Amino acid sequence: MSLEIFYGQMILGYIIDLLVGDPSKLPHPVVLIGKIIERLEKTIRSMNLRPPALQAAGACLALAVVTVSFVAVHLLLQVALQVHYYLYLFLGAWIVSTTIATKGLADAAQDIRRLLAAGRLDDARIRVGWIVSRDTDNMDSRDITRATVETVAENLVDAVVAPVFYACIGGPALAMAYRAVNTLDSMLGYKNEKYIYLGWASARLDDAAGYIPARLTGCILVCAAWLSNRKWRGALAAWRQDAAAHPSPNSGIPESVMAGALGIRLGGRNVYGGVVSFRPYMGEPLESLRPDHINRAVDMLYLASLLAVMACAAPVLVLF
Repeated sequence: MSLEIFYGQMILGYIIDLLVGDPSKLPHPVVLIGKIIERLEKTIRSMNLRPPALQAAGACLALAVVTVSFVAVHLLLQVALQVHYYLYLFLGAWIVSTTIATKGLADAAQDIRRLLAAGRLDDARIRVGWIVSRDTDNMDSRDITRATVETVAENLVDAVVAPVFYACIGGPALAMAYRAVNTLDSMLGYKNEKYIYLGWASARLDDAAGYIPARLTGCILVCAAWLSNRKWRGALAAWRQDAAAHPSPNSGIPESVMAGALGIRLGGRNVYGGVVSFRPYMGEPLESLRPDHINRAVDMLYLASLLAVMACAAPVLVLF
């Protein structure tokens, strides 16, 4: 299929996500991918493999999940194309919409902001625990705000820009393959004793798949800061000074740029499973963290998502 069709499906998918998000009553492909990963992990664990073999099995698991995700969507769309072109077009658009989570991410962040604004700190701790892996029981309002803004920034790559990018260059099948990669990393890509071998390939694959989208996101966020009259120079400075200190080769870019654009400091003390971990600081603390910064981060999320669609479309518009 041509790039024009991929772009059309990407645009429609983006609009569908903005309008309806992920309705709970409809089947979600990413949930199915997660169940497949769980089943394969249990099968591999039952073999009691030594570390080298476990690492190899983890690589095979990752390759199998990504391949099946791509091939299944490709074949489904080919069947749809044989039935009717518009079925192919709109089914592909719906599939793309399931790989994008602009509305879902924004809604989750705003729910936390509203709880903080209402003084419902315990409820906000519970809700932020749904979107971060760190311990939330002892978080204060600023900790919750920081965690939420960091999640919005990081997931701008994983759940918005990267799916849009891959949908534009390779259609719904490639977008779903990327979401499979990202789901593998979120489930297996931990640097702890349990997953250091099984999840190694998943983590490295996610780093590779997110390399270009993360840097595209950094550029887009700087543009969004300029367009929204925020601190775009601070965003650039934070990217240059702080991004490389992040343990992830990709996540440090959107987090540092978001911090610089909003004039806040991200990073610092986190707790994972009762163990304290210190994340390098991102940005200068020109303002104290408060719930309103979540609202500003969501504004940046929506503007950046629109710019991502436009940026990914530009080569198609130029060439065709």
